[in-house]
Order: sequence, then C-alpha cells, then structure tokens
Amino acid sequence: ELKSSVFDDFKKEEEWKIILLDDYTTKLLSLCCKMTDLLAEGITVVENVYKNREPVPHMKAIYFITPTKKSVDGLIDDFITKSSSRYKAAYVYFTDFCPDNLFNKIKSSCAKSIRRCKEINISFFPYESQVFTLNVPDAFYRCYSPTLEKTKDKDAVMQVMAEQIVTLCATLDENPGVRYKSGPSDKASKLAQLVEKNLENYYKTDERSQIKAKTHSQLIIIDRGFDPVSTVLHELTFQAMVYDLLPIENDTYRQGSAGKEQEAILEEDDELWVKIRHKHIADVIEEIPKLLKEVSAKRKATEGKLSISALAQLMKKMPHYRKEISRQVVHLNLAEDCMHKFKSNIERLCKTEQDLALGTDAEGQKVKDSMRVLLPVLLNKSHESYDKIRAILLYIFSTNGTTQENLDKLIQNVQIESDSDMIRNWKYLDVPVISSAATQQHKHPRRDRSSEETFQLSRWTPVIKDVMEDAIENKLDSKDWPYCSQCPPTWNGSGAVSARQKPRASYKDERKSSARLIIFVIGGITYSEMRSAYEVSQAYKSCEVVIGSTHILTPKGLLDEVKSLSKPKDMVCIKDE
Repeated sequence: ELKSSVFDDFKKEEEWKIILLDDYTTKLLSLCCKMTDLLAEGITVVENVYKNREPVPHMKAIYFITPTKKSVDGLIDDFITKSSSRYKAAYVYFTDFCPDNLFNKIKSSCAKSIRRCKEINISFFPYESQVFTLNVPDAFYRCYSPTLEKTKDKDAVMQVMAEQIVTLCATLDENPGVRYKSGPSDKASKLAQLVEKNLENYYKTDERSQIKAKTHSQLIIIDRGFDPVSTVLHELTFQAMVYDLLPIENDTYRQGSAGKEQEAILEEDDELWVKIRHKHIADVIEEIPKLLKEVSAKRKATEGKLSISALAQLMKKMPHYRKEISRQVVHLNLAEDCMHKFKSNIERLCKTEQDLALGTDAEGQKVKDSMRVLLPVLLNKSHESYDKIRAILLYIFSTNGTTQENLDKLIQNVQIESDSDMIRNWKYLDVPVISSAATQQHKHPRRDRSSEETFQLSRWTPVIKDVMEDAIENKLDSKDWPYCSQCPPTWNGSGAVSARQKPRASYKDERKSSARLIIFVIGGITYSEMRSAYEVSQAYKSCEVVIGSTHILTPKGLLDEVKSLSKPKDMVCIKDE
C-alpha cells in the first residue's frame, strides 16, 4: 500500500532523499518497514517534522505527515523564504484528507517549493506492535445506539470499518480467511461479509499485489458483548492497571506539583515499559528497584577507574544513564501510584470481583449466593460509585441478568439513579441485564487453567485468550464460528509441518510460513485482551496474533460510553461526517 503510493511515486528520480515524519507516521512506518527498507527506496535520513533541523539545501525531502496544523506548520517553516529553504523541494503525502484551510495556507506560503501533494488514505492506527485501532470517531455510539436503529448511520460505519480492516490486511500482505462469532446480534456477521467482499475486490483489482489466493491467515470478527466481564474487572497487570486507575491522557502520565510537572509518554520506544507492561503489579514493584540498582552499579563500575579516556566514555554515556534512570523512576512512580490506590480501596474489591466473574472463590468452591458476595461492596462507604457499578455489572453478568425489581432496588440503594444507564444500556450490546426465559447465553466454553499459576486476585482470564488458543489449535466449532468464504485457506496455526514439506532456509520464507491470526472486536478492546495477544504469540511461536478494534477501552471510559447510548446523537457525536 504505502510503498506503491509513496515510494514508487518518486523513485523514478534517481537520487537520495530525506523523509520527514510526524509522531503518527513514525509509528505507522516503524510498523511496516525497517530502516534498511527505506535505504532501498533511496531514503538516507529520517527526521521529525516538528523538530528544528539542519538545512540540507541540495536534497529533496518527502513529507509523510498527518494533515494537522502542527505538522503543516513544520512543513511551511522549512520553505518560508526561497533563499533559506531547508531542502531543494518537497514531496508532500498526507495520511488523510487535508482540510481546505490548511491546504490554502500551504498554497499561499510555499507553493513554489512543492513538487507533489497527495492524500493517501491511511485508515487504521498501529497502537502497538501487535495492536491496531481504526479511525472511526464515535464508533461505539454509532454501532450500538438505539437512536440510530432506523438510520443509514449503522451501515455507513460498518462500511468504513470494513474498508479500514482491508487496508490493514493489505499492509500486512495478508488475504485471510474471514470468520465471525455467530451470536445474538448480526453485527459480526455483517461486518465479516463486508470485509470478505472488500478483500475480494481489493485483491482482484490490485495489479501490483502478488497475492491473489487466500494466505495462511485467519481474521476473526467478534462483537463486544461476547465478553463483558473483561471490560469492567479491575486488572492487576501493569499497563491495564495504570490506564484504569491513573489519569493517563493520550498515553501521557503527568506527575509532580504544578510548575514542576514532569511528563512521561508510555510508548513502544520505551524498552522498560514494553518489558514490564504485561507483568503483574506485584512483580513490577519487585523488578524496578532491581533494575535501578543495576544501572547505578554500571555507573559506579565506570567511575572506579577514571582515566581520561574512561572519563570521556562516561561523559558520552551520561545522557543515556540519565535517561535510563529517569525512565525507571517514572515507572517506579507509576507503580507506586497504582499500589497506593490498590491498597487503599481496590484490593477489597478485587476478591469480590474475581469470585463473581469466575463463580468460584480462591479455594475453588462454587459461589452459592452471588448477592451475598456483592453486598459488602455496596455497603462500603469508601468505594466510589463507578466501582460499585462495576461490581453490580459483574453480579448481573454472572447470573445472566437479574429481575427488574432486583435491579431497581440495587440502583436505589446505591443511589446511582443518574448513572443507572451505565447498567441498563448493556442490553443494546445484547448482554442480558433483565433475565428472561429466552436469554440462553451462548458462552464460549472456558479452557481449564487450574494448573496455571496465578495471583489470587487475578484468576480471571479474558475469554478472547481462549478464543485465540482454540483458533490456533483448530478447535473453534464452525457452527459458532462460521467462515465467510467458500473455500477458506488451509489453517496451520500451531505450526505442525508435514514431513513431506522441504525445510525452508531463508528467514524471509520462514516469516511467511508462520501463520497470522488477526482478531477484530467491534466496540473496543481492553488492555488485558491486548496482553493476551502477546502472551499467546509468545506461547505459540508459529503464530503471530494481531488484535484490533474500533478503539481501546478503559472501564470508566466504557461505562460513560454505555451511558451515552440512550442520548440523542447531536449530544454525543462530534460532527456528522
């Protein structure tokens, strides 16, 4: 996709170029190519468009940027006067439609320097190395709100989602077999049919692509209501806990008092974050101080024998050490903030939540009376109402719905009338809130994990992890998980190779021979579900699991979104596209 629309476009001119990226496109490119790939395309330098850079007036520059004011200002600054242009010329590629006001701004200030200006539709966002989200504003509301039932809005949003999923598959060079979870709603099957149709059209009409037939990969589409429990439970693994309990905005954590505020961005580039984000908080608290000791020991070791050359070496390394230590301090602070909240309130909740979610207590005894498990949480004055609502929901999910009378009583006693839609509106996600004879939930059969070691307060495993493992081991029942395509590709997720196949030599072939499992959830994924994709990929080396959704959920954010489903559209949606 990218290669053909950006790189082939200017390859005709045989000279080296510079590429300028912003934060979004840096993330995007790092996902689909390496520096060596860029060199092969004639690009020698990769720069950040926001930063101040040395001029290289004899080279042409490619700007691969998002159409935002900040990125466009970076471009205009480079060519503000003819005599002091930073580069010989600009080739501009926007990831999306460029608004007129920005376009006119470019036209009026540096039109002469721009040789080419194109919009490429990049429609999904790589959030992490194995996680993507789509670019669909208000997706949750548009998918589930009853106010849009009779409108074209729902179909339109499905179509956009399908196109973006196909772009993702194309970027990964995959033409997967498409399956979906058949369930009470038809969203997953509708989206799966659309994706299948669009995939077919894409690979039929794309002359450049070598792939015509299906590749050895699977795409499974699931609707959010299939596992509501994982969305409201308090998770105690680091990343999930940080996003649930601390005020993280745009993946940024702020600490310190006013004036002395420090910011830390939680991102893939931070090796320490990547190393610890899926660990249990208890392990993180233990691990970080050890790491801090290691770094300072390294530093002391170099300080011991200080010749002039050693000093020079140390001076060179200092910023690196400083960066390493400051990152570790950030994570220590994050972990301590989490632990503080955990100790003060969350710990008590967790036992109740786990018992309700699993239907058994830590000793494996069946929970006989869920209401008795729930009541202490509701009577506790120190829990905020969000936490009480989360507990009530777990109670309702565990019993497959409750009676109208019981629900009204719970809402009244906990005094959450104004937020009662956070509970009632789950019915729009086809999750039974009021039980009736008709609500037989088709729950996914759970894998037995009793032999796996877990912390008592983290016994729950997201259902999606079972689905991933069952898919790889070819254990998904095709009645519940039908294929869309007539002839699904051969699926060999667990990597069993028959003796007749020649052993493959090169690394590139090997990467291709391993299967990919792409999971897409309509209506949001949780951090614990993202973690599952990494854990399963780790366990089954032969299969890489990529997980994506319309957006990423935190429990509180989701409850607010569920509450908004019954509001009129103009109160919820930003603007009509």
